[in-house]
This record gives sequence, C-alpha cells and structure tokens, in this order.
Amino acid sequence: MDLFGAKEIAALFAPLNAARGALLAVSGGPDSVALMLLASAWAGQGTSKAKLAVATVDHGLRPQSRGEAEAVAGWAKMLGLPHEILIWEGEKPKTRIQERARAARYDLLFRHAGEIGADHVLTAHHADDQAETILFRLLRGSGIGGLAGMPVAARHGDILHLRPLLSYPKEALVGLCKAHSQAFFRDPSNEDLGFARTRMRRLLRLLAEEGLDSAALLRLARRAARAELALAACTTTLRASFDATHTNAFFSAPIGHLREAPEEILQRLIAAEIQALGGKPLRLDRLEGLAGALRTALQCGAAWRGTLGGMTLALDGRGSLTIRRERPRRRGRGTSDASEETALRGAATAL
Repeated sequence: MDLFGAKEIAALFAPLNAARGALLAVSGGPDSVALMLLASAWAGQGTSKAKLAVATVDHGLRPQSRGEAEAVAGWAKMLGLPHEILIWEGEKPKTRIQERARAARYDLLFRHAGEIGADHVLTAHHADDQAETILFRLLRGSGIGGLAGMPVAARHGDILHLRPLLSYPKEALVGLCKAHSQAFFRDPSNEDLGFARTRMRRLLRLLAEEGLDSAALLRLARRAARAELALAACTTTLRASFDATHTNAFFSAPIGHLREAPEEILQRLIAAEIQALGGKPLRLDRLEGLAGALRTALQCGAAWRGTLGGMTLALDGRGSLTIRRERPRRRGRGTSDASEETALRGAATAL
C-alpha cells in the first residue's frame, strides 16, 4: 500500500500470526475502514492461517446507521471478508449514551468473536483517540495507570483486544482511504458538543497553542506507562515475598514491615489482593483514603477495620492484615459505600 509498506503491515499484525481468528470492528469511519484495508493486505501476505471477519455494530441511534452498516458489509465483501451486522437491541438509555453505547458495542463484539471462534478483536483506535483519552483522564485526576492511556493489547477472558493503530494519527488513516479511493462515513456526533469526546477535541486544539498538543500528551502516556510497569513489578515482587495465606475466601499476612512503605505501593497491594478475591472495581479516591487510614494504623501499632470493593479489611495490633468478603447486608442497614466512609472516619478519629 502506498502509505504503509509490506514490512510495516507485517509488523502491525504480527500478534495475529499465531491467532485462530480475528474480528475487525468496522463502523464505517475512515479509521476503521483503514484498519480493514490494512488487515486485508496483511492476510494477502499469507504469513498466518488466522481467519479474518468483520462486524459492524448498529446502535440504532441514527436513521442512517443501518444503511451505513450494510455499506460496510459491501466493502468487506469486495475484500473477500465475511461480515456481520450486530444490533444493539432494547430500549436505549436517556443519559450517558456514548458511554453505554460503547459498553454495548464491546459486549456485542466479544460475544460474536466467541461465537465465530475468533480469539482476537481489533479496533481502530488511533493516536488522536489516545491523546483525547489522556486529556480526559488528566482533567479527572486519574492515577499513573490511567495516564498511560489505552493499552495496545488488553485481555477480556479468552479474547485479546488489540489496537494496532494507536501510533498513527487519524490524518494518515484518512489519507490511506483516499489513496485507495475507498469511501467512508463521517459520524455527525463527532461535532456534537454535548459529548465529552467532542469537547476534548476542541480543548485539545486550544491547549496545542500553548504546547500541550497530541505529541506532548502521547509522550506523557509513554512515560506514565513506564512508571506503571515499574510500580506493577515492584508490587508483584513484594506480594511474592509475603508469608501470606491465600484462599478463595480470604487473604491474611503480616504487613507490619510496610509501615514506612510508599503509599502508592500500599495502595497497589491492597487493590491487588481485593481483585484476587474477586472484589468489585475500586474507585481511586476511596482506595487512597482507605490505604492512608491503614498506613496510619500500622505506624501507630493500632488495630483497624475498613471495607472496600465488597471486602472487609482488618488489621490487628501485631500488624497482621486479613481481607475477606464482606458479609451480605440486611435491607435497611446501609450501603457498602456508606459503611466504607464510616469505617474510614472512625479509623481517623481513633488514631
């Protein structure tokens, strides 16, 4: 291809060399259509037996959506790729529509991939998307992991989600489509200021005038990703050094030696053990508050209790921490969040 050489295409899709199959998510926009063109060119190199398939999610939010999905089906057929239209059925939400539509899209894609025997799902997120994501998370006070942006690869059960185009700007993908006279659609929601993504795009243009452009945000993401890997490695090493008892129901270990450990490491240890026990997703601000109270208790040699992510955490005066699933609550006895806030306030008062 004119804008992407054979070696570059081979490198882009190298993770698929040992794949059973790959499902391409193609909405009809220039980025996803470019992904389909590149994947087709890669398949033509004959380096892998992975079967490619294409799917378009019809959210049913615009009158044109069905026609656009059918057009994508036609383009896929011209490339010799099987195509399926996946329909988001049921009543549509009135609020957080983009967020919920995105969740429904992934649910449909991963489910369809499993049905056709594909072990990879590819989406066409590009460098501009990554910059917008980082800015969005920066404005909302994300931690290091969030500022690393979207990963190139992320596992969802038995399926690996790949974003092979994250290093390419949208301009290059539009250029690829035009160079091959390939039609595509433009989503009018990209100009709707009612959506956060559109506002981020406008804000990014303003910030670029002061030097905080896409390149700067992507540089921040690379550095945050490096730091995230280092912190994750330290946490893994420290967890492995514990004289701990692990079961499906609880975790217990002496952690008195962590009284002077950096707060970031203590937070990560707590989060890792809660997740290992099947806890609920954690909000960073609540994790920070709980880890701070636990650290203070460790330094004072005091007993302490708290709840987080559906788990009860208990520290005894000897510095032994136990984490176990929180008992089911009786109706009318309060929510998990309320219990958590009460425990944190109580710990702060006692210490």
